[in-house]
Amino acid sequence: MKPSLQLKLSQQLNLTPQLQQSIRLLQLSTLELNQEIERLVQENPLLELNENWNIKSFESEEPENDQQSDNNALNENDTTQTDLDHDMDLFESGGTSHITQNEDYEIPQIAAEQPTLRNYLTQQLSLSQVSERGKKIISLLIDSLNDDGYLTQDLDELLTILPAELGIEIEDLNQALAQLQHLDPPGVGARNLQECLLLQLQSLPENTVHKRQAVRIVTQYLDILASHDYALIKKLLKCDDQTLRAVQKLILNLNPRPGSDFNSANARYIIPDIIVSKVNGAWVANLNVSAFPRLNINHFYANILKQRNDEASKSLSNQLNEAKWLIKNLQQRSRTILKVSNAIVEKQQQFFEHGEIAMRPLILREIAESLGLHESTVSRVTTQKFMYTPRGIFELKYFFGSHVTTETGGACSATAIRALIKQLIQKENSKKPLSDNKIAGILEQQGIVVARRTIAKYRESMQIPPANLRKTF
Repeated sequence: MKPSLQLKLSQQLNLTPQLQQSIRLLQLSTLELNQEIERLVQENPLLELNENWNIKSFESEEPENDQQSDNNALNENDTTQTDLDHDMDLFESGGTSHITQNEDYEIPQIAAEQPTLRNYLTQQLSLSQVSERGKKIISLLIDSLNDDGYLTQDLDELLTILPAELGIEIEDLNQALAQLQHLDPPGVGARNLQECLLLQLQSLPENTVHKRQAVRIVTQYLDILASHDYALIKKLLKCDDQTLRAVQKLILNLNPRPGSDFNSANARYIIPDIIVSKVNGAWVANLNVSAFPRLNINHFYANILKQRNDEASKSLSNQLNEAKWLIKNLQQRSRTILKVSNAIVEKQQQFFEHGEIAMRPLILREIAESLGLHESTVSRVTTQKFMYTPRGIFELKYFFGSHVTTETGGACSATAIRALIKQLIQKENSKKPLSDNKIAGILEQQGIVVARRTIAKYRESMQIPPANLRKTF
C-alpha cells in the first residue's frame, strides 16, 4: 500500500484564557472569590477595589458619570465577548439583571473569634496554685486532648514517649490528670463517656435532686439506660416512673462532648449570594450586593496608557486587558448566579410558602433546559452558593434531589418525604413509637409508596434513632 496524504476537517473548541478564568470564577464560593480578587488586585495595578461601587453597572439603566469611563473601557472588547458567548453557555444575552439589598433582612455577621480549648484551659492553669513543674505536666496533658476534650491516649503509653531526663513518673501523670479534670468545662480530661458524665455529676452541688441515683446509673447501668430498658432500671433502683424520668433528665442534660464548644473546626461562616423575598405575592431572588467584589479600572494608570505608546507601556496594556476581562467575567458570574437562582425560586414557590413538606422534585437538567444552559454550568452555579430565605440559609444544591413516584403517577420530592417522616415521628406516641414499617404504611395511605428500607435510610440521614430507642415510659 502506497503512503498517501489525507485532508480532514474537524471542529474543536479551544478554551481561551478568558473563558478558563470565567469557568474557574463561577465555581468558586463567595469567600474563595473574594480571596482570589484580593490576590489579583495586588498583582495587577490596573485593578482597584472600589468601596463606593455602583450597582447600576448590572442594570439596564444608563450608568452614572463616574462609571461611564469604565463601561466604555469594557466595551472595547465586545467582539471578543461575542466569541465567548458563542463558545460557552455562561455568556448569554438574558433579561435585565437586578441587584437589590432588601433592608428587611439582616445578613448574618461573622462571629467574634472564640478561644480554643487549649487556650481556655491554659489560662485557668496560669491562675491556679499548682507548682511550675505541675503546670508543665498538666500542659502536656492538655496538648494530648482531642477536640471533644477527651484524653484518648493511655497514661502508661504517654509515659513511654516522654524523655527520661524529665523525671516524670506515672504518679505525676495521675496527679496532673486529676487536677486537669477539676478545670472548666466539667468533664474535660475524661478518658471515656462514663468518666466524662461522672465528672460532670460530681461537679454538681451536693443538694442536687437525684444526683445519687444518676451517679449510680452512670456507674453501673449506663448500657441499660442506652438500650431504653426502663423496666429493668426501675427494678434495679427500686424507684417509680416519676423518679426515673427526673434522673434520666438530669443525665441527658450533661454534655458528652465538653470540648466541642471550643472546636473552631465546627464553625462555618457563610456569606449568602442570594436573598429571597416576597414581592407582590410571589417569591423572587435578588443578589446580595455586599457579597460581591467591587472592582474598577485604575484611572491613573489607564490615563498613562492613553498618553504613551511605547514598548514600556505594553506590559501595562496587557494588564489593562486582563483587568477588563476580569470585571466582565465577574459581572457575568453574578448574572448567571441570579438567573439560575430565580429559576430555582420560580420552581420552588410552594417550598418558600409552606416549607420542606411542599418541596417539589427538581433536577439540574430541568433548570439547564429552561435557561438554555449546559447542565455542568448549573452544577457549578449551585455548588457553594448560598441563598438567604425567611426559612433559613440553604446551598442552592439543596433545592435539587431525587423523587419517589406516587400511586397517581406523579412524583414526590425526597426532601418532602423526609419532612413527612420527621413530622410523623414528632407527633407519635413516645410510649409506642412508629416503626419504619408503620411509617411506610401511613405514607402509602397518602398515595406515596416508599419501601421500609428507604424510610430507614431517610430516618438515619436525619439522625433520628429507630423506634426502640425513641421509646419513653
